[in-house]
Amino acid sequence: MIAPDLAAAFYKISVWALPLVLAITLHEAAHALVARRLGDDTAQRLGRVSLNPLRHVDPFGTVLLPGILLLTGSPFLFGWAKPVPINLWRMHNPRRDMVLVALAGPGINLLLALLSALLLHLTLFLPSGMAGWAEANLANSVLINVILAVFNMIPLPPLDGGRVAVGVLPQALALPLARMERYGMVILLGALLVLPVLGINLFQSVLWTPIRSLAMAIYALAGVI
Repeated sequence: MIAPDLAAAFYKISVWALPLVLAITLHEAAHALVARRLGDDTAQRLGRVSLNPLRHVDPFGTVLLPGILLLTGSPFLFGWAKPVPINLWRMHNPRRDMVLVALAGPGINLLLALLSALLLHLTLFLPSGMAGWAEANLANSVLINVILAVFNMIPLPPLDGGRVAVGVLPQALALPLARMERYGMVILLGALLVLPVLGINLFQSVLWTPIRSLAMAIYALAGVI
């Protein structure tokens, strides 16, 4: 017999792992697909225009880090897949097309959130033992995809919002912002992991309100609430 604590841990992983992996990897696949449509076949030649999550999984960002956050009861769940390689200069209109490629990731996350909310209607037809598990997966999928969409639109490279900002701002502002890309992930991880130790929770104080509002809007659009 599995110990209750271990069984609870397995259940927790089972209802978070699938929606998390799908959300992160399809986010990257969307970048690759849109880049290909706009003239850059770099990702396609490397096999990244694929719905196979294994093509996009980053061992640390997709598996280890989210697992640690989940099992330690972190107030937020965060992760990433292998970045899709993009050659800006192979695109038809580099500055405009980079914005479209960047928006594809959060866009697919919002579509996945809406699809997950719609699928909640079908759980009524599942056996009672499976319905609760399916509902938990789908509800977690809505939350994870909304979190990824909102978080990735923070206007700081290498996040999608940063690349959108670089594409739409005047060059005098876009160039300094673009130069921050090499430091962007360090800044973000510091803000998410170090600031809470100092009593400043970026996730709850800044991001939670738009995340909650967007999730409620998606549930309302799907007719769940």
